[in-house]
Amino acid sequence: MSTPGIGETGEAAGAVTDGTAAAGAGRPADGMPLLEVRELTVHHGQLRALDHISLRVFPGEVYAIIGANGAGKSTLLRTIAGLHHPTEGAILYDGKDVTRIRPERRAVSGIVMVPEGRRLFGSLTVEENLQVGATFARNGPWTIERVYELFAWMKDRRTQRAEQLSGGEQQSVAIGRALVANPRVLLLDELSLGLAPVVVQRIYGMLPQILATGLTVLLVEQDVSQALRVASHLQCLLEGRTTLDSRPSDVTSEQVEAAYFGLLGGPGGDGGTGSPPVRGGGLGGVVPPEEAPLWSGSTTSSRGS
Repeated sequence: MSTPGIGETGEAAGAVTDGTAAAGAGRPADGMPLLEVRELTVHHGQLRALDHISLRVFPGEVYAIIGANGAGKSTLLRTIAGLHHPTEGAILYDGKDVTRIRPERRAVSGIVMVPEGRRLFGSLTVEENLQVGATFARNGPWTIERVYELFAWMKDRRTQRAEQLSGGEQQSVAIGRALVANPRVLLLDELSLGLAPVVVQRIYGMLPQILATGLTVLLVEQDVSQALRVASHLQCLLEGRTTLDSRPSDVTSEQVEAAYFGLLGGPGGDGGTGSPPVRGGGLGGVVPPEEAPLWSGSTTSSRGS
């Protein structure tokens, strides 16, 4: 069994070579995070999709959330964006509690998401989709013209309907729509989903140019190799709980695999969803697991993604 994107040699496929992951790599010891999640618990009905999740994202970081399908990754991003309401916990943005703030107000203040599956308006043109993102934009460096500069193909096809584009082209438009809102925190949900590897590499290759404008990125990704390539900090979820929380350079591929799959005898504990998470790349300093069950009261075959 191997983690998606981790080769048999134990090296991440497409290891960091361009310095992208160095952005924000030196986390401030006492600085204030731009985005903070504290003990967040989210339910879908009686199903507990997230169980006391915490994270701190500092300005300029690329913070990656990895995990298998159903781990709770997309639920976490959607809750930060305001599309799900937490049962417990808090979300702080720039030091202010935004847990009960409506999603559109979060977007105007600078928390903008590129959703899983792109979610474009298929009947609208490329440019009209970008104009949607610019409707309530903050002041900042990103304009529709600048998006056209980032994605060179887009200007010549700006009058084409979004439904006529390929998956990779639609993903580019979705990113552009988010950028023209001039976010401070860009939430990227499963950029690689359903796309050919060469298209994924091309899209992730744009990330350094995006980061150069001062954005902070929180991304969700099943493709571990892509996450390891770009991330300055890594957190792994399994069945709604944190199983790893570290810098990519401080963990081995075996630790990532154990955290991803909840393997018995994995690092930091006895394995499985009851294992304490790996912190800081070592076996010391692990946090005792919560004893409460993930959910109770009925049976289900699905879990928040």
